[in-house]
Amino acid sequence: MATKIKFGTDGWRAIIAQEFTTENVARVTLATAKWVKENFTQPSIVIGHDCRFAGKLFMETAVKVFIHEGIAVKMAPAFVSTPMVSLGTKQTGASLGVVLTASHNPPEYNGFKLKAHFGGPLPPAQIQEVEDLILDHNDIDLANISIEKAMEAGLVEIIDLEKRYIDHVKANFDLDAIEKSGLRFAYDAMYGAGMNVLKQILPNTTLLHCDYNPSFKGTAPEPIAKNLQELENFIKTEKNIDCALATDGDADRIGLYNGKGEFIDSHHIILLLIHYLVKYKQMSGKIVTAFSCTPRVNKMAEHYGLPFETVKVGFKYIGNRMVEEDVLLGGEESGGIAVKGHIPERDGIWMGLIIWEFMAKSGKSLDDLIAEVYEIVGGFQFERSDLHITEDLKQSIIEACNSNGYDAFGPYKIDRIETIDGFKFFFDDQRWLMIRPSGTEPVLRTYAEAPTLEEVRQILKHTEETIC
Repeated sequence: MATKIKFGTDGWRAIIAQEFTTENVARVTLATAKWVKENFTQPSIVIGHDCRFAGKLFMETAVKVFIHEGIAVKMAPAFVSTPMVSLGTKQTGASLGVVLTASHNPPEYNGFKLKAHFGGPLPPAQIQEVEDLILDHNDIDLANISIEKAMEAGLVEIIDLEKRYIDHVKANFDLDAIEKSGLRFAYDAMYGAGMNVLKQILPNTTLLHCDYNPSFKGTAPEPIAKNLQELENFIKTEKNIDCALATDGDADRIGLYNGKGEFIDSHHIILLLIHYLVKYKQMSGKIVTAFSCTPRVNKMAEHYGLPFETVKVGFKYIGNRMVEEDVLLGGEESGGIAVKGHIPERDGIWMGLIIWEFMAKSGKSLDDLIAEVYEIVGGFQFERSDLHITEDLKQSIIEACNSNGYDAFGPYKIDRIETIDGFKFFFDDQRWLMIRPSGTEPVLRTYAEAPTLEEVRQILKHTEETIC
């Protein structure tokens, strides 16, 4: 029986050679081809793959299906980031972008992301339309389709998405100010698809893990503190780095460190970006954040008189708003952030460059800039804990949340609950906890915020003891 293929929070993900096979990639691609032909009169695709094992093989499988269906293809010559594909899709006027990537997931995974013609995630309703077209089998004889012949016939074209992206960066940032600021920056690509960008635009940047390693040295390429210990130790040992940027496997998520080797979470990054764009660059627009983000973003938006909205977790919900409305910034707790003036797409390198430009132009350290943010919203700390538990236990916890089965977590009594996407338990104005199952991995996520990191960890500890 054929594998049932479903798109999660951000595309279809599966383990390579188990469910992520050339056969299943062909099935998903055929559904994508049918959808594109139904929605565009002269359909075209921009396609690329990240640094994962067999990325080129899976991309070429998809290209052959598009050739079979008579769809024009613009194909990256080597690995690329998701923002590169999204930007290329918009710049070339393509109908759709396809990225073979599992983003931040562990090395054994690969995936299939769909990008709309406007350069952001395909909206959920349209993703569902594609999913509904997936057949149980693939009848296309892939072995007898030649990409080379399709190139000769003009149906397939090689497109340098990385160069397009770098040119776009050069046109939008004061790289000279960053380079001449005297500040020392580091970049950890986590062996991901963003590895070639910084060396070309800011050659004085110290680079870590910017070489090809499809196994990511065994660590999931997600830019969170536990996966960035080498970068943290490097900053603490060298003692001469002012700020360090990290990006995930397909370079759409950001991780950040200050000069002391302390991890700066996405909530702080989002607040810093809003502060810089509004106060220093005189920009405006709506702020849209995912349900897992700190309520302090709302406080920052109110401070600057900006409209604010909370949406479900998954950047596709934010991307939608950025296309339909005047949005200054859209962001999620997991490090996916987009801003006005670029594409409606998460982009870790782009966000890092904004922070570096902020530091260079203001002449202030990252800690000084965070202090400016705290003057507006107050100080806080945040941490997330991913619980790898059985599916049965996960479902029983979600059921308990649904039926108001918890009134406290240790000494923390629940004051009110929000349930836009998952369960957010507020203890008071400064402390909250969130429980939510992952949309892409077999884990239960717990998130907490409090005035100190010690208290955040206490909340997470009491939560695990209560629910498990």
